[in-house]
Order: sequence, then structure tokens, then C-alpha cells
Amino acid sequence: MRIVPVLTAILVVAFLFFLVVEREALLAFAGAGPESESTEATSETEVVDAAAETGAATLVRVVAVKSTASAVDSAVILRGQTEADRQVEVRAETSAQVISQPLRRGTHIEAGDVLCQLDPGTREANLAEAQARLSEAKARVPETKARLDEAEARLSEMRITFNAATKLIEGGYASETRVASAKAAVRAAEAGVQSARSGLQTTEAGIQSAEASVAAAEREIERLKITAPFSGLLESDTAELGSLMQPGSLCATVIRLNPIKFVGFVPETAVSQIQPGALAGARLTTGHEVTGQVTFLSRSADETTRTFRVEVVVANDDLKIRDGQTAEIMIAAEGADAHLIPQSSLTLNDEGTLGVRVADENNIVRFSPINLLRDSVDGIWVTGLPPEANVIVIGQEFVVEGVEVELVFQEAEQ
Repeated sequence: MRIVPVLTAILVVAFLFFLVVEREALLAFAGAGPESESTEATSETEVVDAAAETGAATLVRVVAVKSTASAVDSAVILRGQTEADRQVEVRAETSAQVISQPLRRGTHIEAGDVLCQLDPGTREANLAEAQARLSEAKARVPETKARLDEAEARLSEMRITFNAATKLIEGGYASETRVASAKAAVRAAEAGVQSARSGLQTTEAGIQSAEASVAAAEREIERLKITAPFSGLLESDTAELGSLMQPGSLCATVIRLNPIKFVGFVPETAVSQIQPGALAGARLTTGHEVTGQVTFLSRSADETTRTFRVEVVVANDDLKIRDGQTAEIMIAAEGADAHLIPQSSLTLNDEGTLGVRVADENNIVRFSPINLLRDSVDGIWVTGLPPEANVIVIGQEFVVEGVEVELVFQEAEQ
């Protein structure tokens, strides 16, 4: 049996006995009696009280700016893109083969320029035939009118004969047979007039039909030339030489880029700030900036995004702005009194409301909700603050509402 572990255990038990049971004797032996312990406790209490008094007298130091509201022009800022002022797909209206050389995309064209020339085929012969029928129908007009005049003259003659026979029979100078014969002649003359009039109407209808045939033939010939509806640029090649066009076949796509539209979508919270005719500016991703005017504001919201389409028209004489470029659109709105503060001064309260912490005249911290108006390189313009405010810009996250602070001011960048 080893003796060292046994001795160690005995020593540990003895030490614990004196530490617990004979504690006062052990402290007296060590020179740290109850009086010494009481003195240390008193000393610690004094230190804690002194520290508490020192902490109560020390305020949290924060950095603030004295911000004064100033009138600024408000603006609604949107993300959008450019869009061609006009764009159309020019298509064929008849069937024929292309006999013209194609024009290449990017070519500048004027309104009325021929894009695709189609083979006339027998259309000119059909036009000549329709014109001949029209001339023939017009030539029958004098003949039918002469027949009508003749029939009307015979009717007048028969009526005179009938009247004379009627008077003679009243005087006993004519027989009833003569009167009946005269009456029958009048009826026959009336039938002749009706027939002549029908013939004239048929001739006139034939003229109208022939004129319609001529117009249709001329319109068919006009369709052989597919022209540009407006001045612009070709966005695609025109139909290739020798290709067969059917009604609805694409000849070319024409776009107009001057002026050009900047299209964006306004949220319903800001749509009331925009009016048609308002001045607007746009900045492309290339840095190019232009100005224009609002020409359209949708009255109906998009069903998915609940936003409203707005269009700004801008001059594009040099055609440097292309269709489909991304742009930032700024639309002028009514001015407002706002503060320019650093973006880093923004914070959230316990409810998640965006705002800033300010110090009142007694240097007590208050939370003020704000509304973002505009972003700039010098800071952000906000509303919702009083005309003059001490905005805490450094240390706002280390204080809460109702706490007194020590302010250190720096000059505001207005």
C-alpha cells in the first residue's frame, strides 16, 4: 500500500476542517480578523458609491448638426427605359413576288419610300378590262335616256288622246270603243315609261359596278408598292428579291427615334405628384443626360405591380439614344421644405419606423419619423422635421428616447 496518497488525503481533510470549522482561528493566525474584513467591506462600498456618483454625472457624448429646413424642388425618381416613338411592322396586302433589291437594316428612310416592289402580273390587264367595262356602261346612258324620253313623250300623247276621246263621248261624237282604246294606249305608254326607267337604273348600276371594279384594280396595283408609313430607320432588312409575299407577310420593320420616349412606372404613392406637361430629366447608364416633358400618365394601374405608366418625350436629333436603353427618370413635382442630412444618420425605432434621433432644447433625445424626398451626393433630403433641428449624426445608435446627452456640434453641409 502506497503511503503518499494517504498522507495527501489526510492533509486535504485537515485543511478543509480548519477552513470551515476553525475559520476564525485561521484568520486570526493569518492576521486578517473581523475588523479587517469589515474595513474592506466599508472601503468597497465607498468605492461603489463614488463610482455611481461619477457615472450619474457623466453624459453620453454625441455629434449633432444644426439643420435648417430650406425649400427644394421635389422630384419623383423612377427607373425606366427608352422606347421608340413609333414602331410598325410593314406587311403585304396581296400575293406577288418581290422584284426589288432589299434595303438593309439601319437605312434611314422617308415617308412614302418604297420598301418592297411586287410583280404586277396581270393586274394591269385587269385594270384595263375594268376601265373598258366602265366606258361601255357609260356609253349606254344616252341610249337609255333617249328611250325614257321617248316613252314619256308617248305617254303624254296617249293621255291627250284619252282626254279628247272622253270629251267627244260626252258630246256624243265618239264611241265608247274609242275611249277604251285610248285608255289602253295610256296604260301601255305608262308601262313603257316604267320599262325605260328600269333600263336607265340598270345602266347606272352597271356604271357603279364598273367603277368599283376599276377602283379595286387600281387599289390592287397600289398594293404592289409597299411604302414606309413615316420617316425613320429600318430595324430589319426588307424582303429579299424573289421571295413570295402573301397577305400578312412581313416586308420590313420601321422605327422612329426622334423624338424618343422614356418610359417608367410610378408607384401609387407618388402618382399624385406627377402631372402631364411637367418637366422631366433622364440620365442614361452612359452618363448622358437629357430633358423633356411628361406627355402621358396612365389612368389605369398595372394589375400585377399596381404601378402607373408614365412617358417622357425627349428630342433625339442626333439619334444617339437607342431603343431599349436603361435610364433613370426624374420628374419635377411641387417643392417642399426639407432638411439635408447624412444618410448615415438614419435609424429605426422599436416599431421599425424610419427616422432620425434629434436633441431638443434641453439636450433630451427624441425620435422623429421622416419621409425621404431625394438622394444627392451631399446627403439625403428629408421632410418631417421641424424648421430647425439638432440632428444626431454620430452616436444615435447608443442613446434612446428620453435620455439627456452631451452635444458636440459640427457644421451641416447644406
